[in-house]
Amino acid sequence: MEKSYKFEIKAEKNEKFDSCEIKNEYDAVNYARQFYHEDINLWESFFIIMLNQSNRVIGWLKVAQGGISTTQVDIRIILKACIDTLASGVILVHNHPSGSCKPSNADKALTNHINKVLKMLEIRLEDHIILSEENWESMNQWGYIER
Repeated sequence: MEKSYKFEIKAEKNEKFDSCEIKNEYDAVNYARQFYHEDINLWESFFIIMLNQSNRVIGWLKVAQGGISTTQVDIRIILKACIDTLASGVILVHNHPSGSCKPSNADKALTNHINKVLKMLEIRLEDHIILSEENWESMNQWGYIER
């Protein structure tokens, strides 16, 4: 029997996150902060926010959870979620428990790789947000995402 996967907009305790329009990096950060709690300072977690053609949130998914300074992201999981939800756009989100939101070389390389693969499927990579408890950075705002 084939197993099916559902990508729903759910939070802990089955609360629904609102589906909203993401107009800019501030909207993306505010939406993404819903995923993190006290664990934002403990380990890296990597999420994606999937968007429709009008940049409305149609789903989100926790793709990976790692250790204190790294997490292993499997791009195939991202692609499956995007295809299953018919996403037109994606926002990548992960945290840095260290508190520094500066993108590492590994962050830049991963973002570039994901962007290339998504482009082949005509899915826009809108941004890659890096969060800490107090701060955040938008890789798009700094020009790290090739259009």
